[in-house]
Formats: sequence, C-alpha cells, structure tokens
Amino acid sequence: MNVRHVPWWGNRTHPTTRGDAVTRDPALEDLVCFDLYAASRAMTAYYRPLLAELDLTYPQYLVLVLLAERERPVPVGEVGRELHLDHGTLTPLLRRLEGAGRLSRARSSTDERVVEVAITEGGREAHARFAEIQCRVSEVLGLDEDELGGLQRSLRRLADAVGARG
Repeated sequence: MNVRHVPWWGNRTHPTTRGDAVTRDPALEDLVCFDLYAASRAMTAYYRPLLAELDLTYPQYLVLVLLAERERPVPVGEVGRELHLDHGTLTPLLRRLEGAGRLSRARSSTDERVVEVAITEGGREAHARFAEIQCRVSEVLGLDEDELGGLQRSLRRLADAVGARG
C-alpha cells in the first residue's frame, strides 16, 4: 500500500479509495470536515442575534434573500433545491414566514399541483435591512474582496464535489 500526502492534512497521511495505508490516525485539528463544521456553527451563531432583531432564523433569512433576488413567485420545490432544504424542513418554515406576513403562498396559475411563494411588502422591509447585516458580517470576517471571493469559490467547489458523490 502507498501512503499519500494530502494538502489539508499538513504533514500527515491520508487513506484513499485506492487502498493506500494510514500511518497515523488524524487529530481533530487535521479534519477539514471539522473546520467546516466549526466555521458553519460560528457563522450561524454570529447571524443569530442579528436576525433575531428581525424575528428571523437563518433559514428564513435565506428564503427571503432568494425570493427578493428572483423578483417573481418561485415554486416551493425550487426554493428547496436552491437552499438544500428538504420538504419537511421547508414547509413549516414557509408557513411561519407567511404567518409573519413576510411571504405569500399560492397555487401556480399554470399548474395547480405547484405551490409558489413570493416575497411580500413585509418581507421586503426585512430584506431592506439585510445589507446592514452583510456589512457587519464582512467586517467580522476581516477578508478583503479577493480573499472573500476565493473562499466562496473554494466552498462552492467543495460543495459541488461532495454533492456529486451523493
């Protein structure tokens, strides 16, 4: 068996699907999955009080961002695909946003089987404050525009690569 160097594990070795050997178990600090997990939790925790001022959760925030971006009614299935949310998570989330006057739900005029959601004036009022939230998040990150763009490209590439494997 061969031992192979993997960049994100520093000087440690990594097993591959080709049957390469591991010379040492990875420490927590060596796991890219842990770094992603910790970063995700930290970002969500930072957003929580900012969004609480608007009485929103992070997934609700993402729905409103998507709907404001589209400027048209969006099928619920498309919202779920775009945000990687399953039906069981998305439906109650949309109901809460509808109850708060942030979005409307209606059957599609072209296909009665399809439910579409659209941002309302109440949702637009909340969305108008999102730029302020993004500025605060950008300041905390401390990355310049190029660094932030590179990070986003790397994260998207990672999500695409892992997502393609199922």
